[in-house]
Amino acid sequence: MSGRQILVLRQKIHGTDAEVYRDELAQRLPDHDVILARTPDEERDALRTASVATGLTLSPADLEDADNLELFACVFAGTDHLELDAFEEHGVAVTNASGVHRANMSEYTVGAMVALSRQFPRAWRQKQSRTWQSYPVRELQDSTAVVVGMGAIGQAVVSRLDAFGVDTVGVRYSPEKGGPTDETYGFDEIHEAVAEADYVIVACRLTEATEGLIDADVLMTVPSDAFLINVARGPVVDTEALVDAFRTNDLGGAALDVTDPEPLPADHPLWTFENVMITPHNAGNTPEYFARRADILAENVAALDADDDLTNRVV
Repeated sequence: MSGRQILVLRQKIHGTDAEVYRDELAQRLPDHDVILARTPDEERDALRTASVATGLTLSPADLEDADNLELFACVFAGTDHLELDAFEEHGVAVTNASGVHRANMSEYTVGAMVALSRQFPRAWRQKQSRTWQSYPVRELQDSTAVVVGMGAIGQAVVSRLDAFGVDTVGVRYSPEKGGPTDETYGFDEIHEAVAEADYVIVACRLTEATEGLIDADVLMTVPSDAFLINVARGPVVDTEALVDAFRTNDLGGAALDVTDPEPLPADHPLWTFENVMITPHNAGNTPEYFARRADILAENVAALDADDDLTNRVV
């Protein structure tokens, strides 16, 4: 077969095996040789000839014999686990999977907003106890959602909220870039952004600037009936401050797909609050992950062939 040799490394994502990824790539790249390594030995052998490799990680030792490798397509959005200097030294480009979570994580976020507003967790508890009792609810329409992080996920959330008639406020590292929200603030203006929020949605990367961004002081500014939704990383929110806020009835509720620590210990107080929904870092789970990842890689293989710029390039 003519074309490039594209190596799919051993990996499992959301309970799906790498064969699915290989098949998705083969459909999109019929003129290239897409191979799947099933063992460490097969990976080492194939890296000697592959021009593109895609998977979870490659070490500096792996790169030593990868003489033909031009691109490593990481299947994660984050690449902090990679030794990027080694790739640069070997002249290997690195791309990430930014954007694959637009649909699934924005759906989770909107679903959490609806569930909290309509008190679905309470409805479930009452069903379990066969209690027929009305309860107050809220509407999304004409509410204000503050979205912290204006990457692919944050922008997808804003797009979906438009259909619900929600006013949106964005918070991002570079507010001068603007965005799809009605207003945009910088991280240093977070208090101004959340002061009138009905929902605070955390969808930013975990960096030095965002670690502990939602702290006790910010939670004091957030209205006491507001809902917090975290689909970013646990440490963006100060866990102790969050627990204190719920103990003193200073938040309306929360949906936490990520926590700090993680996994959340069984005896952690966050489990005990009836107005806190917790999911096990599951917002990104989707059966379409490898299909979307294959779309990005197929586009980048075409870019390599045409000597064009790569999408999602990190190095």
